[in-house]
Amino acid sequence: MQRIMLRGKIHRATVTQCDLAYEGSCSIDEDLLEAAGMALYEKIDLYNVNNGERFSTYTIPGKRGSGEIGLNGAAARRAHLGDLLIICTFGPMTDEEIKTWKPKVVLVDENNKITAVKE
Repeated sequence: MQRIMLRGKIHRATVTQCDLAYEGSCSIDEDLLEAAGMALYEKIDLYNVNNGERFSTYTIPGKRGSGEIGLNGAAARRAHLGDLLIICTFGPMTDEEIKTWKPKVVLVDENNKITAVKE
């Protein structure tokens, strides 16, 4: 049996841009993607701390070191500039893998700069 477990999380990231005209996705600073162990074009779940919205999309690269968290297309309707998001990825794991698994949790400041990575 496999369970779906948290793999990586960017905690309380600030939305820096919203673009309704873009075809979709969430642009994330490549430093944040790497720190959280998230891949380009990977499915992500997003939780808006400000309004309670929960939605899914996929990652695309944001400019490295920029702190960019951009919501594009339909996702741009789920948050406003300055809203705080929790961004998560999940994956299947066996009970044996779960015994030693620790997700990567990336904590950021108000400018989306990494303050800590917990594993």
